Amino acid sequence: MGSVLGTIAFETVDIGPFSISSQIFALANSTFGLGLSNTGNSGILGLSFPSIAAISLLDGETLLDNIFANFDGPNRFFAFQLGRDASIDDANSFTLGKLDSNITDDWSGFSFTPVSQAGGGSFNYWKLPLHSLVIDSVVFPLSPSLVRGADRPIAVLDTGTTLILGPTSDVKAFWRAVSQEGATRENPITKMWEVRCDRGVSVSFVLGDYGSEREYPLDPSDINWEEGGSSGGWCMGGIQANDGVNSGDWLLGDVFLRNVYVTHHLSNSTNPPLIGLLNLTNPVGSILQFREDRGPDQSLPSTPWIRQGIPNIHRPRTSTIYVVSTISGFVGGAILTFIVRIRRDR
Repeated sequence: MGSVLGTIAFETVDIGPFSISSQIFALANSTFGLGLSNTGNSGILGLSFPSIAAISLLDGETLLDNIFANFDGPNRFFAFQLGRDASIDDANSFTLGKLDSNITDDWSGFSFTPVSQAGGGSFNYWKLPLHSLVIDSVVFPLSPSLVRGADRPIAVLDTGTTLILGPTSDVKAFWRAVSQEGATRENPITKMWEVRCDRGVSVSFVLGDYGSEREYPLDPSDINWEEGGSSGGWCMGGIQANDGVNSGDWLLGDVFLRNVYVTHHLSNSTNPPLIGLLNLTNPVGSILQFREDRGPDQSLPSTPWIRQGIPNIHRPRTSTIYVVSTISGFVGGAILTFIVRIRRDR
């Protein structure tokens, strides 16, 4: 969001072992509404599809297309994993054409989904179907998609968004569903949902094509987001309402992406673009760690909840592959952190 004023230029760009001799890019002399003054970073590297590039493709190719122009079909992918500790330099991993062996060398645990084209005639964002949420083992159905041509909600994987953003009606119902008396509230000033810092809840997102969908659990500390600041025992909720999302129905930002290892596969002669997801969060271990870090839940016992007006849906198969790793790899953290801060400031 916002705007940029500057000059189109060409330069040699080096990333790891790769070098592009005449990469087109934008020299930004002035920016408006981007909140760049306090980020300490010098640019944005877009990793979406060429159809939404800010610079006309008649002037030059995107960086990804230039890098992958000479890659073999199976190696036309990039992968990233976002670390939890921003103070650790190698907590984040970004690789091109190969997996980070510090996370995994095994493809068998990944689930692959074709990138959704719903809402447009061409590929634009890295998006896939979202079936439902699961709250403490209970399926929480979602409102119908507002994306043209989608038979279920569309989720966009977006490192440029810190939190998870969804439709107001769904997010409001979600916080009511996880609430124990006095455990959640909508801040009257910021209009952001807040949760008591000691309130732990097990939440999963069910993603993928129908029949091959899988459940991806989130660490309770991502739903109850202490990094967003706390005041009087209240922490920011990791899921917030935003009806202004125009790329899909939901944006799955960093608080989701820290729980998975993601591979983004460009199309080749045999396959369309694909998203690969590998679960990294152990739901049992993460709730135990949350309780150790935050202490006992002081909220009152929960009351039963039911969501009216939305039919129940197919209960997903639960993924049983849990990988807990100490991550180190070559770093895309400066780029990813920069994009996060822009959207959070907004």
